Amino acid sequence: MIRTEADIARELAALLALDPALRAVAAVAGEVPLRQTPAGLHGLLATIVGQQVSTASARAIFGRFAALVDTSDAAAILRLTDADYRAAGFSAAKQRTTIAIAEGVRDGRLDLDRIGDIPASEAVAELAALPGIGVWTAECYLLFAVGHPDVFPAGDLALQVAVGHARALPGRPKEKPVAELAKAWSPHRSIAARLFWSYYHAVTRRDAAPAEAAADAAAKAGGSRPVRKNVASPKASQRRHDRTA
Repeated sequence: MIRTEADIARELAALLALDPALRAVAAVAGEVPLRQTPAGLHGLLATIVGQQVSTASARAIFGRFAALVDTSDAAAILRLTDADYRAAGFSAAKQRTTIAIAEGVRDGRLDLDRIGDIPASEAVAELAALPGIGVWTAECYLLFAVGHPDVFPAGDLALQVAVGHARALPGRPKEKPVAELAKAWSPHRSIAARLFWSYYHAVTRRDAAPAEAAADAAAKAGGSRPVRKNVASPKASQRRHDRTA
């Protein structure tokens, strides 16, 4: 699992040993930050709220939501009214997704405690089976909240740009070719994703980390304080297929 700065250093060393060609990418990328977000129901809901909105908006919305209800209590969340969601600033789509997640936890269809103990493909499938959670969201939750070491969100636009630039590919590669390239970095694909997000920032001077709004929102609303470096907007790399705003 990747949960500390020491884990980042270990995984990066292993990745560069596995694929020495990535040393040139690392030289340009510079620091590879941790950007850890809280796990569990609280963290997953913060990830949903943080999608397609600014860090400030995510913080405000999730802060109001957490003031209304214990965000780790599925049963309490399911007792909220439409008016409560409107007061917090939820869109109708985010309300539906939040309710679906809480119902999944309540009914036992979604066990967030075991998500980190099963293969990434199974965990993504379990999360994405819920309405409103796409593959990109599931992968980013596994990567940043669970700390899974072998997840590469190939549908992420910034990662596509970064991989294409680093490999001198013509144009921006699509999701499937990027996923195929990333297979060579298994079982260290999560650190590869972090490396290429840092590379994207270094090359374009644009922020690309998709976890920042969720991390900040969850921390401000009572989650554990994440390590925050190279502050970024989630908009730059939001996967287009995950539309919950």
